Amino acid sequence: MDLTGPIHDILVVFLGVVLILGGLGVVLFTNTIYSAFSLGLVLICVSLFYILLNSYFVAAAQLLIYVGAINVLILFAVMFMKGSDYSNDLRLWTVGDGVTALVCTSILVLLIITISDTSWYGIIWTTKSNHIIEQDLISNVQQIGIHLSTDFFLPFELISIILLVALIGAITMARQN
Repeated sequence: MDLTGPIHDILVVFLGVVLILGGLGVVLFTNTIYSAFSLGLVLICVSLFYILLNSYFVAAAQLLIYVGAINVLILFAVMFMKGSDYSNDLRLWTVGDGVTALVCTSILVLLIITISDTSWYGIIWTTKSNHIIEQDLISNVQQIGIHLSTDFFLPFELISIILLVALIGAITMARQN
């Protein structure tokens, strides 16, 4: 998506704010359904970032796989759970919460220090014409398909069988409750 500088910057800032608010919603909502919907919002914002970076295939894969499949499975799993089992626990702060807050804060500080110490002026941005990008995309998608159907056929099929067994197990466990 070829946008002018200010429009692109406004969209990046807007998506960044929505992404941060969605991430806070994932962590801070006490209702797990709202948290799962907030995760869907975060994943949609990530796919919109890919669109801004002219990576349409990755954006479509992000939408189809993460939003369309994984987030829907998370919602189904949350709906199958009994909400009363988790609402009785009223402890507001535990030792594990303190350790988690300490680790996350230290990682945030390290990221801020690393980002501020990095020289971003040496990065060279390369641009290609849209026709060359489309040819590269088609050849990359074809190469992925060829590798999945030849070199990685057995691992691909094993992963699909493992996911199918996990889905059947989750359905069985949900029906027993």
